[in-house]
Amino acid sequence: MIISTTDFIPGKKVTRLLGIVRGNTVRARHIGKDILAAFKNIVGGEIQEYTKLLAEAREQALDRMIQNAKDLGANAVIDVRFGTSYVMQNVAEIIAYGTAVIVEDENK
Repeated sequence: MIISTTDFIPGKKVTRLLGIVRGNTVRARHIGKDILAAFKNIVGGEIQEYTKLLAEAREQALDRMIQNAKDLGANAVIDVRFGTSYVMQNVAEIIAYGTAVIVEDENK
């Protein structure tokens, strides 16, 4: 599966447009991590607990988007984007979305 943030893939041509695909996850912060983050906020620096939490959420959303594309028969997803929204206090949704397509080599 080819994943691209552009609307084209060099050396490939889009032969079929299958539609929008998406994958999301909703994550809540952990109270223990909040305590560690509060201490880090005092001294400054990266809050690694949140960095890891968001990285895992992005990967899960991306994996779910890819599965959605595979279910449609796609071999690529173009114009991939990520979005974040707050569902409620301390709870956020991460969404990955793009356009599922079938691509072939330009030489064909």
